[in-house]
Amino acid sequence: MKILVRERIADAGIELLRAKFDVDVDESSPLEEIIGGYDAIVIRSASKLTADLIERGTSLKVIGRAGVGVDNVDVDAATRRGIVVANAPESNVVSAAEHAIGLLLALARNIPQAHAALVDGRWERSKWGGVEVADKVLGVLGFGRIGRLVARRALGLQMKVVAYDPFVAPERFRELGAEPASFDEVLERADFLTLHLPLNDETRGSIAAAAIAKMRDGVRIVNAARGELVDVDALVAALESGKVGGAAIDVFPQEPYDGPLLRAPNVVVTPHLAASTEEAQDRAGVIVAEQVAAALEGGLVTNAVNIPTVGAEDLEVLGPYVPLAAKLGRLAMALGGGDVRTLTVEVYGELAEYDTRLLTVAALNGAFQGRSDQPVNYVNAPVIAAERGVDVVEGKRRSARDYTNLVAVSADGARVAGTTIGKDARTFLVSALGFEIEMELAPRMALLLYDDIPGVIGRVGNLFGAAGVNIANMTVSRNREGGKALMALSIDSVAPPELQEQLREGMDESYLIG
Repeated sequence: MKILVRERIADAGIELLRAKFDVDVDESSPLEEIIGGYDAIVIRSASKLTADLIERGTSLKVIGRAGVGVDNVDVDAATRRGIVVANAPESNVVSAAEHAIGLLLALARNIPQAHAALVDGRWERSKWGGVEVADKVLGVLGFGRIGRLVARRALGLQMKVVAYDPFVAPERFRELGAEPASFDEVLERADFLTLHLPLNDETRGSIAAAAIAKMRDGVRIVNAARGELVDVDALVAALESGKVGGAAIDVFPQEPYDGPLLRAPNVVVTPHLAASTEEAQDRAGVIVAEQVAAALEGGLVTNAVNIPTVGAEDLEVLGPYVPLAAKLGRLAMALGGGDVRTLTVEVYGELAEYDTRLLTVAALNGAFQGRSDQPVNYVNAPVIAAERGVDVVEGKRRSARDYTNLVAVSADGARVAGTTIGKDARTFLVSALGFEIEMELAPRMALLLYDDIPGVIGRVGNLFGAAGVNIANMTVSRNREGGKALMALSIDSVAPPELQEQLREGMDESYLIG
């Protein structure tokens, strides 16, 4: 496989990729002309991967962004094509948090202005006196990875932290010593305000005239997140009027930036330096290289932005059940007949305490394998389900009778359930079509429903033997004596058409998978 490194990353990252793949480092050739020849592309912030460019990447399987944001990638277009988009979200969090604190202190003590005056020959000691940050209220908008690190450092400076994030539980704020509050409450209470919101349609322009009007007079604002979060004209007007006492800005709506904010009073500016440390750059390159390699090798891409991701601790628990969910999805879809309107994924036991969206995606991935005119993977399986009008239902129960953990998948009522057994997490089928059964899941299986009468097992064995198909494993379950029985077999080769026809004629129902 071929990888294009479009923007320079750490040498360690390139070496990691070259140990496994054919890697070209090409920062100048017209991207629209060469992208079609690569299975993966690695970029930083300068390259813009639009829907048109992604469409031209006919072989693309993964886009690696060596950094946190993916604003420069059309993620929706990539998802529709089944392309994994992975980033390095942890790579620069320490650097960004430290830079935000540096900007805050520089703003509080007028350090850049005093430095410039002294270098220019002016001893202006009285002019550039500042304020202490101890006992001041720091408002944190966005309490993700970087926001939390900023809060920890601010608490170390004896600041009081009040924070807003609609996706963080109140107890998480309190664990870190911060007080949770609404967006408006943070604006109203903050002496210093630092922005760490993601950029989307809801947050773009969050700090505009109406928001500034709610702030304390003389508030100081720090933005080392995204330039588009702030209405620059409104901020300049507030700085000029004195409503905002100062601003420290690292990011701008258009970069490079040369606009009125640079000439506003009481401003500290840096040219998008928050992530620009040696440690962060090296870390981003290595992390994204690992993600690209995992995607190309069929592994689990832990930093994919268009696949549900879980933390390392959760993944340790959920990981063994990912292949199980995929196998159950494939089996349920076969039993449901393919033209399925509702697919239900249920988890039972300790698994129910975790974020199990990854298991749902795995079940969808298995369900649509071989049932789409495009390759199906963890990225586009939910898209395929939506396009086909398949309702996806998730359920959780904390108890699982007879099993510590259980995963069940139903396709329009055709239900199968399974679990993992042993240290090597072997995947077992434990129920199908209402019958309790215990059998290790295999690539090729046959499920036969029939009347519980003598001679059926021998007859089935003879049919498979005559067709030259070896039965590797078999188990039988029945609902009651003389009622209905279900036979499950794992087989070593594909059942030929004539055998399939014989099974259809001799059984109430027969299903062959693989």
